[in-house]
Amino acid sequence: MNAVPMPSDDSTQRRVARLSAGWWSRRARWGYALALLVIGLDYWTKDWASSALLYRQPVMVTPWFDWLLAHNTGAAFSFLADAGGWQRWFFALVAMLVSLVIIVWLSRLPTGKRWVGTALGLILGGGLGNLWDRLQYGYVVDFISLHYGGWYWPAFNIADSAISLGAAILIVDSLFGTEASEQIETNRTET
Repeated sequence: MNAVPMPSDDSTQRRVARLSAGWWSRRARWGYALALLVIGLDYWTKDWASSALLYRQPVMVTPWFDWLLAHNTGAAFSFLADAGGWQRWFFALVAMLVSLVIIVWLSRLPTGKRWVGTALGLILGGGLGNLWDRLQYGYVVDFISLHYGGWYWPAFNIADSAISLGAAILIVDSLFGTEASEQIETNRTET
C-alpha cells in the first residue's frame, strides 16, 4: 500500500493563508453576497416603483414620507442633472472604476475588518444598482421622498440608502473601530 504524502505544516499554512485572503476570502465573499442582496432588493423595488407609481405624483405613506417616482440623470442631489447627457457616461465610468477599487479592497481586507467588509459590500451593491439604471435607462430611478413641512429631501432609492449606510459605517469604523478590531485580532492570535 502506497502512503499518500501529507503536506508539511508550512505548505498547509500557506494554503490556509491563501484561502483566508484574496478574491475569494470569507470577508470578500461576505461583501459580494451583501452587494448581490442590495442589487436584488434595489432592482425589485425600482421595478415596483416604476410600475406602480405615476411620475412625480406623490403617494402619501405618512405625513413625512411619500412614494414619489422620479428620474435622476445627475449624481447625488441631482448634481449635473441638466448637463446635456454626457454625465450619464461619466457617472457610469466613475461607478465602474469605484466598483473595481472596492472589489480589490475587499480582496485585500484583513480578517478582523468585519464592519469594513459590510460597508464595502453595501457601497458596491448600491453603486452597481445605480449603474444598472444609468446604463439601462439613462437615469436613476428614485422613489422615496422624505419631507417636513415645506422642506423636502431629494428623492432617493435603496441603492442610495445602501451607499449612505456603507459610507457611515466606514466613517464610524475609521473613527472608533480600528483599535478595537486590532485589539480583538491580537487577543485571538495570542490565545
